[in-house]
Amino acid sequence: MVGTSCRNTKEADNKAQASATTETKAVQVTSPKVEKLKLPTGFQAEHLYSPSENKQGSWVAMAFDNKGRLITSDQYGFLYRLELPAMGTGGRPKVERLNVGIDNSVNADTTKPKVGMGYAQGLLYAFNSLYVMINHNSDQNFEKGSGLYRLQDLDGDDQFEKITLLKNLKGEGEHGPHSIKLSPDGKSLYVVAGNHTDVPEMNAYRLPKVWQEDNLFPLIKDPRGHANDRMAPGGWIAKVNPEGTNWELIAAGFRNTYDIAFNDAGDLFGYDSDMEWDFGMPWYRPTRICHVTSGAEFGWRTGNSKWSPTYPDNLPPVLNIGQGSPTNLIYSGGAKFPEKYRQTLFAFDWSFGIIYAVHLQPQGASYSATAEEFISGSPLPLTDGTIGPDGSLYFMTGGRRLDSDLYRVYYTGNDAVTTANTTQSAASSPLNQLRKQLEEYHGEPKAGAIALAWPNLKHNDRFIRYAARIAVEHQPLAEWQNKALKETDPVALTQASIALAHFGDKSLKNTILTNLTKVNYSALSESQKVDLLRTIELTLSRMGKTEGAMNARLNSYLNANYPAQNNELNRLLSKILVYIDSPTVVAKTLDLYEQAKDDNSSQKTFTESSDLILRNPQYGLDIANMLAKIPPAQQTYYATALSMAKAGWSTPLREKYFSWYTNAFKNYAGGRSFVGFLDKARKMALQNVPKDKFDYYNKLSGSEMLTTSGLDIAATAVQPKGPGRNWKLPDAVAAVEGKLENRNFEQGKAMFAASLCSSCHSMRGEGGAIGPDLTQLGTRFSVNDMLESIIDPNKYVSDQYASTVFVLKDGSSVVGRLVKEDADKYSISQNPFAPETLRDIPKSEVAQTKISNVSIMMPGMINRLNEEELKDLLAYLMSGGNKEHTVYAAKK
Repeated sequence: MVGTSCRNTKEADNKAQASATTETKAVQVTSPKVEKLKLPTGFQAEHLYSPSENKQGSWVAMAFDNKGRLITSDQYGFLYRLELPAMGTGGRPKVERLNVGIDNSVNADTTKPKVGMGYAQGLLYAFNSLYVMINHNSDQNFEKGSGLYRLQDLDGDDQFEKITLLKNLKGEGEHGPHSIKLSPDGKSLYVVAGNHTDVPEMNAYRLPKVWQEDNLFPLIKDPRGHANDRMAPGGWIAKVNPEGTNWELIAAGFRNTYDIAFNDAGDLFGYDSDMEWDFGMPWYRPTRICHVTSGAEFGWRTGNSKWSPTYPDNLPPVLNIGQGSPTNLIYSGGAKFPEKYRQTLFAFDWSFGIIYAVHLQPQGASYSATAEEFISGSPLPLTDGTIGPDGSLYFMTGGRRLDSDLYRVYYTGNDAVTTANTTQSAASSPLNQLRKQLEEYHGEPKAGAIALAWPNLKHNDRFIRYAARIAVEHQPLAEWQNKALKETDPVALTQASIALAHFGDKSLKNTILTNLTKVNYSALSESQKVDLLRTIELTLSRMGKTEGAMNARLNSYLNANYPAQNNELNRLLSKILVYIDSPTVVAKTLDLYEQAKDDNSSQKTFTESSDLILRNPQYGLDIANMLAKIPPAQQTYYATALSMAKAGWSTPLREKYFSWYTNAFKNYAGGRSFVGFLDKARKMALQNVPKDKFDYYNKLSGSEMLTTSGLDIAATAVQPKGPGRNWKLPDAVAAVEGKLENRNFEQGKAMFAASLCSSCHSMRGEGGAIGPDLTQLGTRFSVNDMLESIIDPNKYVSDQYASTVFVLKDGSSVVGRLVKEDADKYSISQNPFAPETLRDIPKSEVAQTKISNVSIMMPGMINRLNEEELKDLLAYLMSGGNKEHTVYAAKK
């Protein structure tokens, strides 16, 4: 906990910082903030400015204006305009606060001047205007609420005096309205908003406005309450004219895409997020790069109802990245970078401080992608970035009031640099052209749509099939309903039936299901089987349960193919069969428990979860905890599906089913909502047991292991009573220093465990071995030293217990604690909760190594403690676990 620190001074860094001046220099002084960056070969970085050090907030949005000046926004404050120094000069930018819409004479000298314009998470200079996406709930400090605003300079004084609200948006916070981008033709704006932003009324909808939840899986909303009131369609993207009078919905179904980017072919991409609390659950989806086509749906739904990316009524990602918090996406067009970085997206992850270079390759009507770690640093909370007029990459760090910095990165290597790609190979692809031809029919009804779209409902390319179906759905139902009902090709029938489920009358239900169950299931490919089953689910979800002969027919058709040979099919089959009250689904599904093996091939990620743990311990330890006790996703899915089953139970089957929960609570760990999700499923299942057996099955399924809320495993050890506080060093020292007498030994020992100190440190031979033994801590360090190391563990990191960054020859990097090495390899430990699990890195693959300046210890570990508990913890540390120490003696 505290022993990971040492008193190494940083005089060299301080001298380097002190020697930097605002004067232009021929040679730039290397900044510690640059030294922590891992850059590709041939690239150079400059630290340009620190807004937080100049009391200008934490910057999260940026855009260049028509004069090459950078405009930025504090997340909770003003807009700023910067004139930037030339590359390599070491100069500092000239920074101007833009006091838009306020009386400067009144506010200029106040300590907290009123904000007239700011709080932006999106900025764009276009059409001789600055467009500002405000993300804020109007209050006394800043009266403007969330929405898209246009700022104009009409009198030529180089200041924006006219403010026009283009549209109010209902939503704010980290899932509110976000970025703005100029369309490829330079005639429109594109805006993106997170899933806590209502879709406003639009003038047109490329994604038909018929969205619903569309999932027969038993709905469990997030047990901790996140996004519980947010229903379909989730986050969205819209196209807007410059005057803001015409809004067209382009796509939806995102969780929280912060930023979007167009490539040279005019195709749109987004970087969407996961739900970190869902780690380990079968519905968890990693952060991902999405190709956002016209009318696209990406299937985010609240709680456990997110759609599988394999479903035909949504589109798959181009690339799964992994855990993280996406904040920005840039296309490389205009960057003066080597040819390797043409056709490349730069994707920013705030949590783990990585800019990924995502290399796009045209594939059919869409793209495939590979990735590399382009820039990284710890900590490096990336917020926004853009390619500047000079061809450099500019990016910022900050957000959530963290320290904020502005950087510039440019290429100085030997490879030739190129400007934006002019070949547009993707745009010339016949399938890309066909998709865009079909997309011309997304909107108002248009002659010729059915003739073009219908044959393409059975196209081999998934993006073509999707575009064709959306084109059909935009035409009057009377033009295509009979064609859909008479269709015999199984692929076209599936797509047409999805359209009918969306737009047809409920009276068509039996006819649709009869047609679908006539399909020769065994003749279909695995993906076609998924499409067919999903269409059956969608029909039932939209049109209601089946009865009588139709229910028997559906049961017979599905049961004959259950169980299947892969997890995705078994998930679909199990939930549909539960929904239609199959008498055999319980027994069949419980038989699958023993043979259920998790196959995440459809969710394969670029980053390995273990590689992220030590980049940011605050977020990484959640991953570490899960990886040490990986939950069985497929079994969890089955358990949740069966929670609504009413038919087919026997006593042995119930014993087996409810015992599974106890085993899961004991042996597995996931994200913060893991226990809560299981408990919700468990409680739903208990509603279907005989009333006189409720108490028995309740106990059998682990009720006594849980807290009263059902959100956590009940702690067997003493926990802090609190109330806690966000302890700062001066307050903590004032609360403790000179007050360590007559303390409570048992409570101090309990707080040592409750604050997770014992997970990594030993005291008198008890505890972990990741960090140093703390038995002699009190003989070497003062109370101030201890508290400083606890509250700011990154300030001094001992080489003995620091992590090592291994920069590999392929440009990626791996972080871990070096445990041993031999002539051929390094052996590292990446998981504090499973330190015995080692990863070998061949030395032949390593370009360089350096010590990480990020402690593996999290900050804030004492923030659950009240003042008395903090005193007892420090007394325990000071005593070295010795009950006879003077800190436990009564004051004389």
